[in-house]
Amino acid sequence: MTNYQTDFAGNGGDYWLKRYYFARAAFSVIWVAAALTAGRQSFTVAAILLIIYPAWDAAANYVDAARNGGLANNRSQAINVAVSSVMTLAVTVALTMSMNWVLGGFGLWAIFSGLLQLATAVRRLKTTGGQWTMILSGGQSAIAGAFFIAQALKPDEPSIANVAGYAGLGALYFLVSAVWLTVSQMRQKAA
Repeated sequence: MTNYQTDFAGNGGDYWLKRYYFARAAFSVIWVAAALTAGRQSFTVAAILLIIYPAWDAAANYVDAARNGGLANNRSQAINVAVSSVMTLAVTVALTMSMNWVLGGFGLWAIFSGLLQLATAVRRLKTTGGQWTMILSGGQSAIAGAFFIAQALKPDEPSIANVAGYAGLGALYFLVSAVWLTVSQMRQKAA
């Protein structure tokens, strides 16, 4: 086990992840609510939300990696920061083409970011609780990405609602992980 993993496990890594997962869940819930209300009524709002989503993922992965030993010690998250940053730019360009392009881009991003999230969770599995849901989330994200690509190839134009379901499921996974860590911490204090 490297020093940063020992420090992470011994100095409140679970407490950090609990707060981090709650923040990720809260952001996703707010994003989904905005997408399904204002985002469905206004293309401009939908466009802003679609740009914000991968930008938030890049920022969140950056902060989590920095908090846990830096990007050099968290390669899957470092790559995820880069992938999500590129996706932010790609969405901006795709929005000038069509929602099919946007959904196709989200599909590629969901595959890559999901597999990278899965890799991060597998790495943390030995030192941190609540990772089984992150493993499921990463795998589900990759599957959803393939589904997005298939939808994007159809002639029907998708909407932000297609992405909202994916974001909602992500919120659920983050919430379950946060609750799992909270219950684990309560049990440790009681013991």
